Amino acid sequence: MTKRCRELLAKARQHPSGLRFAELCRLCECIGMACVRSRGSHRIYRRESAPVFSLSAQEGKNGEAKPYQVRELLELVDLHGLEGEGTP
Repeated sequence: MTKRCRELLAKARQHPSGLRFAELCRLCECIGMACVRSRGSHRIYRRESAPVFSLSAQEGKNGEAKPYQVRELLELVDLHGLEGEGTP
């Protein structure tokens, strides 16, 4: 995981309601998820190695990520030990 990805993860852990939607999308990519579908305001992220491992992300007000979606992503990271994985 790159320094920028580690910084985003730390920011998400410290303040889930302060993350921008673009940062949530980047964090998904950092842990090896890819956007498999984008329809309207929703984006679906999945990992190739685990198709059941997915996250539905939707942009909130003023470009912010929805805090519950940030928390869901953090739970997936912790549950599957993905902190050291992802794209360089």
